[in-house]
Amino acid sequence: MTSTLNPKAPAKKRTSHVNRLAKVERRSYARRQALAEDAPPPVVERRVVERRKQIDPTTCERDYSGDEVDFMRAMDEYKRLAGRQFPTWSEVLEVVRAIGYERVNAPVAISTILEDD
Repeated sequence: MTSTLNPKAPAKKRTSHVNRLAKVERRSYARRQALAEDAPPPVVERRVVERRKQIDPTTCERDYSGDEVDFMRAMDEYKRLAGRQFPTWSEVLEVVRAIGYERVNAPVAISTILEDD
């Protein structure tokens, strides 16, 4: 008895095969050589930029007082030693006290500091 439930499908004839993984060189070696010989290499001028040392580039460019530079260096040293990129205000106060500052006058209103600028 023959089975008619699964008849074999007729074999399809393959007409062409395209290898999509093969790389095709679109530019010939001779053409690349001709282009390279014709055009001189581009001349790139490099500007020499003189940068300030020991100053954070994210701050504005201005002349800092000696106290400001000392404070920035102390904060930079603290951040490196403590491994903290963003110290808390308590840590900033510790650094200020460590470099020798202490309160000697009565507190002043913040608005008077802003008026002096």
